[in-house]
Amino acid sequence: MPNPIAFAPSFTSFCELLQHRRRMSQAGWLLAIALHCMVLPLAAQQPDSPAAAPESLWTRDKGEDWPWFLGLRRDGKSQETGFKPEGWAEGKAPRLVWKLAVGEGYGACSISRGRLFHFDRDEAQFRLRCLNAETAKELWRFEYPAEYQDHYGYDGGPRCSPVVDDDRVYLFDASGMLHCLDVVSGKMRWKLDTTKRFGVVQNFFGVGSNPVIYEDSLILMVGGSPEADQGLLASQLQEARGNGSGVVAVNKHTGELIYKFSDELASYASLQLATIDDRPWCFAFSRGGLLGFDPRKGTQDFRFAWRAKILESVNASTPIVQGSQVLISETYGPGAALLKVAATSDPEVVWKDDEKGRDKSLQTHWNTPVYHEGHVYACSGRHTNNAELRCVDWKTGEVKWTRPGLSRTSLTYLDGHLLCLGEYGDLFVIKATPEKFSPVGLMPPTVDPEGKRLLKYPCWAAPVVSHGLMWIRGEGQLLCYELIEAN
Repeated sequence: MPNPIAFAPSFTSFCELLQHRRRMSQAGWLLAIALHCMVLPLAAQQPDSPAAAPESLWTRDKGEDWPWFLGLRRDGKSQETGFKPEGWAEGKAPRLVWKLAVGEGYGACSISRGRLFHFDRDEAQFRLRCLNAETAKELWRFEYPAEYQDHYGYDGGPRCSPVVDDDRVYLFDASGMLHCLDVVSGKMRWKLDTTKRFGVVQNFFGVGSNPVIYEDSLILMVGGSPEADQGLLASQLQEARGNGSGVVAVNKHTGELIYKFSDELASYASLQLATIDDRPWCFAFSRGGLLGFDPRKGTQDFRFAWRAKILESVNASTPIVQGSQVLISETYGPGAALLKVAATSDPEVVWKDDEKGRDKSLQTHWNTPVYHEGHVYACSGRHTNNAELRCVDWKTGEVKWTRPGLSRTSLTYLDGHLLCLGEYGDLFVIKATPEKFSPVGLMPPTVDPEGKRLLKYPCWAAPVVSHGLMWIRGEGQLLCYELIEAN
């Protein structure tokens, strides 16, 4: 007769235990079940064996890492100093440190402890490469089959950036597959197919909301639907219902589910963390509007409806938080709204665009506004020909200045300036000032030996800055430049 204790510590042994049910005494069966009830939940909560923080590979002493989408504080801002772009006006380009051929995808790279993580698609494989950030020397790569097919003809690469947390890096691809890998070796620690687990109906352009880490939780916008809706196409997304997995949190060490809530479908806006009134908050700008919730336990505080009524509209711009106020913006209809949030009440509208009016303060597409000293800077407009670079007063929504004709542009703040990357590969610098549009210089384009530009459309990922270096990507190329000289 099998020993019931032998089955207790293992997750997989429960299935074996069922197979041996008839061969056990009633007492043995009850003992085994009791042991599973005690041990299994505890085992699920245990992190993988603790590891020392990976060794830093940096030789450049000054600077900070950029370990996930929008940087260390998730605000698109670098706190590094010493940037002097004045030479750009004289046609002096920053030094090109290295270039790398890349595959399909729209996400930016992530930087941690001198390692650069670039996630793309190489034909039929999703691929993460870990490189030395200063030299582009490949340290390891991780590949797995890519089955995602875009319904609207966009490429099949990842939309999300890698998320680096100490000795782990997380990948969330366009098909909804989530991987956790070891930073040093690239070995897979666990994986989770969120599409199958939660019944996600494919969104217009696949999965594209970047996850966030809060304590021991990895929080994702998932937006699953019930089994009856699984045959719906992206063109039928209006008919898809929620199944309580709008937002999902898993244990970052094991991938085990911690909580899920909301019937909202997923969007392309990334999650945002904040502390307001000494309490942690997380904000999810979902398909239907903004959710405010407690990231510790997944309890929803409010839902603020904000979305264009047309079928093919998406919320894609990450919420920006200052103090107790949250700015949301989209480009398909209603525009922008500034909300004041509190745990004890629904959010208060500080100002918002008239949903039916034509004049909007801000209509961001995939790009995220950058806040600086009481103003936000962002590209406003859905299409290349109507996109404008704007400065908007945070408190009132008043447009301080606009600059059309620059195409759709993504911004990163550095040392009093904004690095502005146009979608056709033009990189220019302006002063971050509300007084007027103040250009400093345009970086001369980098060309190959035949004189062709290396940076090509679509350049949709904002520049990444770390330790004085900048990385920008377009179709087929990732380029690294030195913006601040090393000591």
